[in-house]
Amino acid sequence: MIKTTRLLMTTSALALAGMAHAQEGEPIKIGVLHSLSGTMAISETTLKDTVLMMVEQQNAKGGVLGRPLEAVVVDPASDWPLFAEKARELLTVSEVDVMFGCWTSVSRKAVLPVIEELNGLLFYPVQYEGEESSRNVIYTGAAPNQQAIPAVDYMMEELGVESWALLGTDYVYPRTTNNILDAYLKSNGVAAEDIFVNYTPFGHSDWSRIVADVVALGAGGKKVGVVSTINGDANVGFYKELAAAGISSDDIPVMAFSVGEEELSGLDTTNLVGHLAAWNYFQSADTPENAAFIEGWHAFTGDTSRVTNDPMEATMIGFNAWVAAVEAAGTTDVDAVRDAIVGIEVPNLTGGTATVLPNHHLTKPVLIGEIRADGQFDIVSQTEPVPGDAWTDFLPESAVLEADWPGKGCGMWNIETESCVQIQSNY
Repeated sequence: MIKTTRLLMTTSALALAGMAHAQEGEPIKIGVLHSLSGTMAISETTLKDTVLMMVEQQNAKGGVLGRPLEAVVVDPASDWPLFAEKARELLTVSEVDVMFGCWTSVSRKAVLPVIEELNGLLFYPVQYEGEESSRNVIYTGAAPNQQAIPAVDYMMEELGVESWALLGTDYVYPRTTNNILDAYLKSNGVAAEDIFVNYTPFGHSDWSRIVADVVALGAGGKKVGVVSTINGDANVGFYKELAAAGISSDDIPVMAFSVGEEELSGLDTTNLVGHLAAWNYFQSADTPENAAFIEGWHAFTGDTSRVTNDPMEATMIGFNAWVAAVEAAGTTDVDAVRDAIVGIEVPNLTGGTATVLPNHHLTKPVLIGEIRADGQFDIVSQTEPVPGDAWTDFLPESAVLEADWPGKGCGMWNIETESCVQIQSNY
């Protein structure tokens, strides 16, 4: 039975290979795996539109390898198990060559076993908690050392923050990020009693007690700062409660990792002005590349009020890196593209370049922005490109790990035992 199955698999593979050759010149299929309904649609629909814009623009340049691109869009509907089902559908039914998608870490982790089983290729465009490196994923959003750590450094060095409130929504990204930040702060001499950690459910609305706890951190005269991994509409109530308590951004600055132009669009920003956010891109970046991107976005959408944001830039970078890798490899075959993509360098929108690293992360500059009344950001700090670190140096179990796909064929290489760890994550 096993021999028969292997024979059938070999025959099918040969047939598919012959079919691929015979279909040369037919569309290359691009899978778009973003929620178009449910709680995450407000953020993910924009990324779906970004991929469609990139496909349209690439086709206007002649496509890829002389073939047009065709987007295949599915709706996982903000349902994490459905992400896995739709990923399987894209790979086995639609037979896409690559996928762009997912937003939350839980959706990405639902998709991982499917794409690793079927050898798909996913470009993931959102900042995340790190502690992962899959051979089948290119992480184009920020790892903690490209957002969270530099943001804390800025608050320490520029704002003089000494007591810390780490406030997050209760899911994997905030919890893991705050575990890393807790360890990082303590390694920099911050006492445990000067760190307050709190998690709330999605949609949390009653912030009075939590804000009171944050204010109490400063009772001894130390400067208090908030690091926020609060997600979604819960942010509105949090900032309102700060304002109601008479707390300004000068009193207790808030540094957010999940508040960007899309989230601010259409909101009353009265209570947010002066607070901060850390990303790798802001729409207000003054570069020719960004001006051209915004112009193209407005032309594609037909709406000059549509904002751009960091995950859009990450989607654009990932798309252009994939195109460059396909052209270098001369094929859309996943194995060949994966080999070709490490070392690929493409322009970002802030005036530099992004390079795909052996750990499947990118180099990215870190930008700190101050919220303006119009929902945009004044950029108050920008670093040179920082290499993304898949495994943090500030958790003991991760400090001994590194990812090197072209060199060691491993996403969890233990530098002490010089062996590849098989389990990808504790989450």
